[in-house]
Amino acid sequence: MIERSMLFVPASKPAMIEKAARSLADAVCLDLEDAVAPGDKPAARANVVQAFREIDFGGRVRMFRMNSLETHFAYRDLVEVVEGAGENIDRVMLPKAESPEDVRFVGRLLTQIEAGRGIEKRIGIEVQIETAAGFLYVREIAQAAGRLQAIIFGPGDFSASMHMPVAAIGQPDAAGDLYPGHRWHAVMQTIVAAGRANGLACIDGPYAGYNDPAGLERSSRIARALGFDGKQCIHPSQLAAVNEIFSPTPDEVQKAQRLLRAAGAGAAASLDGMMIDAVNLRLAQVVLDHHERIKEKETKR
Repeated sequence: MIERSMLFVPASKPAMIEKAARSLADAVCLDLEDAVAPGDKPAARANVVQAFREIDFGGRVRMFRMNSLETHFAYRDLVEVVEGAGENIDRVMLPKAESPEDVRFVGRLLTQIEAGRGIEKRIGIEVQIETAAGFLYVREIAQAAGRLQAIIFGPGDFSASMHMPVAAIGQPDAAGDLYPGHRWHAVMQTIVAAGRANGLACIDGPYAGYNDPAGLERSSRIARALGFDGKQCIHPSQLAAVNEIFSPTPDEVQKAQRLLRAAGAGAAASLDGMMIDAVNLRLAQVVLDHHERIKEKETKR
């Protein structure tokens, strides 16, 4: 499933859920964690169940973010939501994953709920890398369970865990400007390497400044340059730009098509002054495969 853009929606806001289901998002994540106050979590779970049972999300990936396994909310999130709407859920997002055992625990509980309720659909898992421990165990986490579909970078909590001063989530600031490089390069590149090695999607975290389109574009293009497939969004106004940035451009698609045609003809050893070799062909095929998946996604939205 394509996830160029993932729109976060507070599970305590039913009206916002309905709008998200008609948005430009490739994936909609109903958030039971940071966006919901502790006293509102039981009602928010009921909202998630009702939304997944009654709202048509079209071709969008349907997921919810449970609470961290370090809290007493986590098991109720899984039991109540999956028992109530399991057949209509595509993914569960696990925040603050810190070890492969975290992923395996969620996977085992999902297996039991599915078996107990007769849910035939196998629900996937997406994990957020948001702590120092998660960073150190990215490789093992990526190998942890067959249900795992994506690894996501969470810059806000990661910065807090690492004691890195930041003014706002995902945004540049004075402290970052002092560092001669990209402060999150190491963890972001590690996530992409672990994801690619295990066939997982890689999603960048949100950019908090929804009134800063230039900053969002820069953040998104950096993530794409590092190999990420998409980006989380906190506001519908961010979706169009993120979808565009994480899609091959018409020029990229055309060039890939021309390159493969030239190579297929057997006579051409170069194209536009560039030598054609196996690496060029692999890169071109990645572009075209991604383009085809996006076209298929758009027809289902």
